[in-house]
Amino acid sequence: MQAAMRKPSSKEYLDLVKAIGECKSKTEEDGLMLREIEILKERFADTKRIDPKKMKEYLLRLVYIEMLGHDASFGYIHAVKMCNESNLVLKKVGYMTTTLFLDEGHELLILIVNTLQQDLKSDNHLIVCSALNAICKLTNADTIPQLLQSVVDQLSHPKELVRKKAILALHFFNQRAPSVVAPHLPRFRQMLCDKDPSVMGAALCALHDILALDPQPHRNLVPSFVNILKQVVEHRLPKTYDYHKCPAPFIQLKILKILALLGSSDKACSENMYAVLTDMLRRGENNQIGNAILYEGVKTISSIYPNPRLLEQAAEITARFMKSSNHNLKYCGIGALASIVRINAKYAVGHQMAVIDCLEDPDDSLRSKTMQLLYKMTKPGNIEVIVERMIQYLKAATDPLTKADTVSKVIELAERYAPTNQWFISTVNEVIEFAGELVTDSIAQNLMRLVAEGAGDEDEHADNELRVLLRIVSWVLGEYGLLSPTSSAAELVKALVDVSKRPGVGVALKGTVLSAITKIVAHSRIALPGEALELVKQAANSRSISLQQHAHELQGLTQSSAETLAVALPPDSSSEKIEVDEGLSFLDGFVQEALANGAKPFVPLEDRPLVGAKKIGRVNSGITAEHLPSAAASSTSGSSMQRSSSFGKRWGPGSNSIPEQTAPSARSGLSEQPAGRSEKEQFAASLFGDVNGSSPSSVPPAAPAPVPVPALVPEPVAEPPAPSPVDLLMDLSDP
Repeated sequence: MQAAMRKPSSKEYLDLVKAIGECKSKTEEDGLMLREIEILKERFADTKRIDPKKMKEYLLRLVYIEMLGHDASFGYIHAVKMCNESNLVLKKVGYMTTTLFLDEGHELLILIVNTLQQDLKSDNHLIVCSALNAICKLTNADTIPQLLQSVVDQLSHPKELVRKKAILALHFFNQRAPSVVAPHLPRFRQMLCDKDPSVMGAALCALHDILALDPQPHRNLVPSFVNILKQVVEHRLPKTYDYHKCPAPFIQLKILKILALLGSSDKACSENMYAVLTDMLRRGENNQIGNAILYEGVKTISSIYPNPRLLEQAAEITARFMKSSNHNLKYCGIGALASIVRINAKYAVGHQMAVIDCLEDPDDSLRSKTMQLLYKMTKPGNIEVIVERMIQYLKAATDPLTKADTVSKVIELAERYAPTNQWFISTVNEVIEFAGELVTDSIAQNLMRLVAEGAGDEDEHADNELRVLLRIVSWVLGEYGLLSPTSSAAELVKALVDVSKRPGVGVALKGTVLSAITKIVAHSRIALPGEALELVKQAANSRSISLQQHAHELQGLTQSSAETLAVALPPDSSSEKIEVDEGLSFLDGFVQEALANGAKPFVPLEDRPLVGAKKIGRVNSGITAEHLPSAAASSTSGSSMQRSSSFGKRWGPGSNSIPEQTAPSARSGLSEQPAGRSEKEQFAASLFGDVNGSSPSSVPPAAPAPVPVPALVPEPVAEPPAPSPVDLLMDLSDP
């Protein structure tokens, strides 16, 4: 384009470019383009009078129209025609504009195939290069067979530029129609031996894509790649291929990627690479392109069969990256550490604090890369710490792709390493809370299956905690189930009854189910199905007063009028505040009438001293002070009073099984942290503690100090178990 614009044909063209730059709004720009479209349509009406050089200018003006978002399809045919010009500049402009205007599926492509075939046979290598460039843009699977042989013939062209572009065109053909190009794949291997480094470099790109699909048939090329890399590292290529004193860096990068593919899980191939990789790391330049080569070298070393010496070199390079103040090098260091930590996690120990600092860095890309490192380092010993950090990162993330990737990683780690079912459910719930729209159906199905199956017979308490979710679901169905357009009231009731029939269902869940059924029946006015009636009958005869109440409420409300139901169970009233008369003042008249008829007034519990003394005797297994000597009686009475006073602490809101006088020391011993360790160090210890096979949390706690026992004290007689709070209340209520 620059060559074509070097000598503009008219002032009209320059005025157009200037006017586009001076537009102050999109509206003004659109008006200018619409006027230009009308002008060009008038000019193209009579193409016989248009000079070829003038047509070149018009095509360039069409490019501006297309770039600014307007339709220039009326001039596409003129670009195709210009490809047939004999003049080199006009032909190149025709090919350039055609590749900009047309895609692989355009109907005008068929008109250019013959032109490409003719130009590939031209004696002018510049015309051949123009045709090869256009081939990579204008051919599809249907036209490739017609041009394939002509492109393969150019691999033997005397000009290295033509051979290079022919390899690129053949590479493009292989991407679009691999089966058609398959017989010619050995030509890529032959071009590795081309005397021109640029041709060899083009062949490397094609071979890398071929090896990525199946490296096994090409492992015999390892000596050739190693030899090429050795020549490059030893500066045997011309100086023109150097970049910032680094020899042919892009060829080195491509060969390293190829060696990583060929050496994976192959000890023999990897052993041929060790020497050249060591030399390459030793000669690495300390600049931007040199660091890129070192980073790719670390990735290659971590991909091939492990070598201890090379891994140590890779660890040193990684340490240099991690200690750098440059964020780009830190980013590379995190990526390199993620590569070598897959082989041996010990290399991450020396970078604990650096990794923690990267987690708190304001750079989003660095934090994201660090999260990927933690994902690869996750083990059963540090799963909770890592997932907690990943959820914190999820809360702060704003990019949808980042959030989706983090959600998938958290769920995968939770399913793989969850220490308990309760932890798994709480983790998934937290993910749903902050990124529910990104949770897939399969995750929800796994969670529901886990809730349904439970933890097994060995952990009944965990099962009960898991089924708390069923109470929530049952409540939601009762409150909002009738809003569903796909489920009827009868189907909702049946689903709730099925929940109540699950094994191990407790009283709380059955009560929630009965409450939900009551709301659905009251709002929909349907008759109770047979299974629901059976459930209500069982609840009415249950030993649980709560279930009996739910059952009688359901039976009573189903027989009530619509007005009563509207007052008792108004729709969507769960969040409304209810005024409760805690003093029960509406019973004042009834109480006064009972007192007037001779009923005894109520005596509060604390005002019943005789009942309290009676209870103390029961607590001491029926042994009262009158059965003991005076001294023993006084001491026993004191101990009895002390034991009695501890009931409130044991079962009340301040419940604690640790005696009051020993609680502070016991608690401090359980929660004490090592002295002199900061919060970051503690987090690093919990994160990397499992690297060497141990975890700080796995250290057994110190044994408690022995309690001194007075001498000559007979062994105490085992006391009966302490009564439950219900038993105490029943005893205290006895007259």
